[in-house]
Amino acid sequence: MKALNRNTAQLPVQYPVKVLQFGEGNFLRGFVDWIIDILNEKTDFNGSVHVIQPIEQGIIHLLNEQDGLYHLLLNGIQGGKAVQQKRLISCISGASNPYKDYLDFLKLAENPALEFIISNTTEAGIEFVGSGKSADTVPDSFPGKLTALLYQRCKYFKGAPGKGLTIIPCELIEKNGENLKKAVLQYAAHWQLPDSFVQWIEEHNTFCNTLVDRIVPGYPRDTIKEIQQDLGYEDKLVVKAEPFHLWVIEAPASVKEAFPTEKAGLQVKFVEDLTPYRTRKVRILNGAHTALVPVGYLQGLRTVREAVEDETTGPYIRETIFNEIIPTLDLPEEELKQFAHDVIERFQNPFIRHELISISLNSVSKYKVRVLPSVLEYHSRTGKLPQNLLHALAALILFYKGSWNGEDIPLNDSADVLAFFHEAWQQRDTEAVVQAVLTNESFWGRDLTTINDLPETVSKHLKEIQATEKQFS
Repeated sequence: MKALNRNTAQLPVQYPVKVLQFGEGNFLRGFVDWIIDILNEKTDFNGSVHVIQPIEQGIIHLLNEQDGLYHLLLNGIQGGKAVQQKRLISCISGASNPYKDYLDFLKLAENPALEFIISNTTEAGIEFVGSGKSADTVPDSFPGKLTALLYQRCKYFKGAPGKGLTIIPCELIEKNGENLKKAVLQYAAHWQLPDSFVQWIEEHNTFCNTLVDRIVPGYPRDTIKEIQQDLGYEDKLVVKAEPFHLWVIEAPASVKEAFPTEKAGLQVKFVEDLTPYRTRKVRILNGAHTALVPVGYLQGLRTVREAVEDETTGPYIRETIFNEIIPTLDLPEEELKQFAHDVIERFQNPFIRHELISISLNSVSKYKVRVLPSVLEYHSRTGKLPQNLLHALAALILFYKGSWNGEDIPLNDSADVLAFFHEAWQQRDTEAVVQAVLTNESFWGRDLTTINDLPETVSKHLKEIQATEKQFS
């Protein structure tokens, strides 16, 4: 079996570096770098990526050993058909560790061809950490490193307007671009950097809010030997992902022109406001997951795929999405329905075993954020209560009892939430349990019993589910 590098793969010299990427993990390599690789193939983007290791320990040594090469395996369902594709990703030209050579890291800012900075450094990565008195030593945080890099670029090009960059963070927090810019400006103030630098940041650099969506399970540890045998290379950085992808970017037209994903037929949307798309994802994808967990688990099902393909829970979740969630959203109906069909296909992916119990982490807070807004909006728009979504709430209450059909349920939530449900279920009366849960404003941000007929509806569904439990002597 051959080692993977540019000689063995017979690949040409790389394009100039247009993108600096903070993060070498599975998601960026299975999503962003795949997109850039396709841009190079199908458009005149003609740019390569240089990867920055955002923390002291990482895997850039493997990237450098393989000359930035690795294979991406796409496995899933698209258009009702199983998809299995493999692609050698070749857009990464090199990788650096700022902790080993900080000056080399700063010198990357002097590249005249550089246009973009992309990141995924975990949700906690975008924050101001007030340690360090200057940019002369490597900052601990990602925003600190980014500030030092931008300051070096500003100095080197003497604040030239045309040398500003487009920063596209992929961290899964709301307003990620705005929060990253805020942190950069905090560092500029903390380090007492010149006003001219702050002005250059404000006027000539673009920080984009984004939404990313692709399931990337990552390195296929269990089957890697078979995969390497099939590839013919000893690839240590293989990544698995689903075919579905969506990247929504708030950005001006100039960014869309410079990053021509539309020409490549990719699902990358440049928008003025991504809020409707975030709401769509949270309500349909995440909301359906959260609703499905207790309903499916109490039916004896254990994975998302089993639940979606079950003769009872399958129709239930489809009806929930199309009849109760989509009517609460404001994007074009056909666009919403297409996204919903894509979600169902993703749930049916035979190549990913997605355990319901793993999704059940902190289900109460997830219901509040992902499902309750659909309940309230449906009630507001129709004057009726969404029966399926409230059935899910009833199932959730029963799920948090912690046992079903004589078996313990491995609940995973904060101690105070678990203690509350333990106490509530000491009562034998179903209505009393429902009353206790619905009036807990720390769960829902309001007293849900003030909504006409909601307590009675939840109690009715709860009793119906309870009646299906097997009797144990």
